[in-house]
Amino acid sequence: MRDKIESIDPVSGEVIKSYSLPKEEEIGEIVDRSREASLSWGDTSLAERSEYLGAIREIVVDELENIVDVIQRDTGKPEVEVMMSDVLATLELIKYYENNLEEILSREKRKTPLIFYQNESYVDYEPYGVVLVIAPWNYPFQLALIPTVTALAAGNTVVLKPSEVTPYTGEMIEKVLEQADLPSGVFQVIQGDGEVGEKIIEQEPDKVFLTGAVETGKKVMKKASKNLIPVQLELGGKDPMIVFEDAQIDRAVKGAVYGGLANSGQLCISVERLYVEDSIKEDFTKKLIREVKDLDIGDENSRDFELGPMIREEQIDVVRDQFEDAISKGAESLTEWKTEGRYLFPQVLVNVDHSMKVMKEETFGPLIPVMGFNDEEEAIKLANDSEYGLDASVWSENISKAKRIASDLETGNCYINDVVKNIGNPYLPFGGAKKSGIGHYHGPEGLKCFTQSKSVMINKNKTDEINWFPYTEELSETAKKLIHTQYGDIGFLRKIKNLLELRKKLK
Repeated sequence: MRDKIESIDPVSGEVIKSYSLPKEEEIGEIVDRSREASLSWGDTSLAERSEYLGAIREIVVDELENIVDVIQRDTGKPEVEVMMSDVLATLELIKYYENNLEEILSREKRKTPLIFYQNESYVDYEPYGVVLVIAPWNYPFQLALIPTVTALAAGNTVVLKPSEVTPYTGEMIEKVLEQADLPSGVFQVIQGDGEVGEKIIEQEPDKVFLTGAVETGKKVMKKASKNLIPVQLELGGKDPMIVFEDAQIDRAVKGAVYGGLANSGQLCISVERLYVEDSIKEDFTKKLIREVKDLDIGDENSRDFELGPMIREEQIDVVRDQFEDAISKGAESLTEWKTEGRYLFPQVLVNVDHSMKVMKEETFGPLIPVMGFNDEEEAIKLANDSEYGLDASVWSENISKAKRIASDLETGNCYINDVVKNIGNPYLPFGGAKKSGIGHYHGPEGLKCFTQSKSVMINKNKTDEINWFPYTEELSETAKKLIHTQYGDIGFLRKIKNLLELRKKLK
């Protein structure tokens, strides 16, 4: 295990800061503190936790300039993108849980079937205990703080392991939450690489939440399975965008450019497969190229741009491999392959097919492959021909048609006539189908994913229950009558007669 990691400015290549990695015993001590703190934090009221969420929200707003500066240095992103995608989306979710926490997690009364008519039933939502959040590097603020805040709101303590690519942002998150005056041990950060993550899992947290690549998800799941630790995975995508001839073409073009190239394509819900109806494909592609060529690419001397550098330098090689594979199999590039430092200029490919890596493997870079389709059936078939199922978008002025197609797409999330923004709606659950993930976060469902449901029944009967020992022939006949009455088609009058008789026996 290496002894340090570095945060490197992807624009200048300079080391921002080095971080010493913890020894195994230090990791154990941190998790132990988290476990001890979970005993009291889990007992705090929902109202108290809502107040803490409000405090975190206010601190993020007050520290906005510093937060934006840190994220920009760590990732090289444009300022607007940091504020809109990393910060604004995070604040919206915090505010949602701040205002709705009590409604979502309060004791929930449930119906009780007639056969248990003297019982009451309810569900409590209780925290797991210690949650390990493993965050990625592409959105190091949003994708670290949102699961962290959600887990805290549900009554868990959190150990956050930021990505080893963006530890500077992880340190900033730690400082932000320190200002919220959370009780000692409730939130802690452990800097490190994948090996450190494995060491934390060996300390047996009560749940692991990972955002990352599919292969990373498999490793984490395998490690956690040794102690049956529940794992929630938000993984990669190969998201299709389907454009029909009745779409608003100019808007769809702009949507494709933004969806495919925002954050230089380093986005799990970016447009990675663009399917355009044959009748408009040529015109659409010409407009697409014009839009792409108008984008402002950043450089070392400017922070005012639209496309930043590749945050992780090795990702350039991944994109190059897919680009060259496609060209070797007959694809045509409508843009020049060009890199300057970590800046990778956007690429558009045509004449692609599903034999190419670029249509099968996650790209995570500024490359848009365009493929035609003939009709709805073919579009759905192409979109579903993937081992991923994270996000998709359908573009058509015929909303009924678009809804029908959305229902047939094998994906956890879908947008009609827009891209990307659905992850910013805190009222909706977000998660992937197929190999794109396990579980959801965001929305009521996402909050409950950080809890364990406890079902409780209260029996108000004062006498022996009919199903208790001893078993008798009379009890057998009663059970038979109960089954026919409750679940058979015996007619209304006979049902009433039987129920009256059974009521006397069930008292």
